[in-house]
Amino acid sequence: MTPASRFITIDGLKLHYLEFGDAASPPIVCIHGLTRSAHDFDALAPHLVRRYRVLALDVRGRGDSAWGPPDRYNIATYADDLGAMLDQLGIRRVSLIGTSMGGRISILYAGRNPERVERLVLNDIGPALNPEASAQINQWVASAPLDFANLEEVKAHYRAVQFGPGSDEDFAAMLKWLIKPAAGGRLTWKMDPAIRKPPPGTSTVLPIGFWEEYEKIAAPILIVRGALSTVLMPETAARMCQVSSKAKLVEVPGVGHAPSLVEPESLAAIREFFGC
Repeated sequence: MTPASRFITIDGLKLHYLEFGDAASPPIVCIHGLTRSAHDFDALAPHLVRRYRVLALDVRGRGDSAWGPPDRYNIATYADDLGAMLDQLGIRRVSLIGTSMGGRISILYAGRNPERVERLVLNDIGPALNPEASAQINQWVASAPLDFANLEEVKAHYRAVQFGPGSDEDFAAMLKWLIKPAAGGRLTWKMDPAIRKPPPGTSTVLPIGFWEEYEKIAAPILIVRGALSTVLMPETAARMCQVSSKAKLVEVPGVGHAPSLVEPESLAAIREFFGC
């Protein structure tokens, strides 16, 4: 399924999103992880479009969205962008699917706007981050090469921290949306370098918790956890279910951070959650 590629101007920036399905159907907005893109949901969207309009956003500074001021690369700004997008598109109530960083954006938005969120899927992320995992992510992002000789080098960079699909075919399909041609036939990131190199004294991934916002979420919550993940720890996932009586946890065996959402276990849970 080929999505429509669209742009919207928010906070002076031209942001890109993909749209699947009928515009008259109930909306689901999908939000990707720290270094990824809207195309992370290309495989999932076809399973939802029979009943839903699926929108996948390139968060500012990533994919085909414009780059913004470095000091505005933070979860609060991204949540504001999401709200502005919904307002401009005339969407009053929405379901959200957020992977990793996208889940933190979704938690913040849903906690601050509980009346506007219908359902929420959190993919391998919670209100609190494992400090060791967040430190590893910061080191990995900051140490990323500026460019690469070929796709194999990009793949090796991601494989070093096991962030990505299991099969090489799925991995290559994901990576092609994250890079662009550079001088001398090399490849470089589409992502703004300022995301890799934040202002002095700060980190790309900040150890900010969102338990207060999570507790205010009124919508049913589906938590998808990779059984091998070190980002969403088992004790955090358990607490999330204790805090919200509407939360349900499904674990994906043999998968780390983060599930693709089309593994049999993920897909079965999501289809049941959305009635697809």
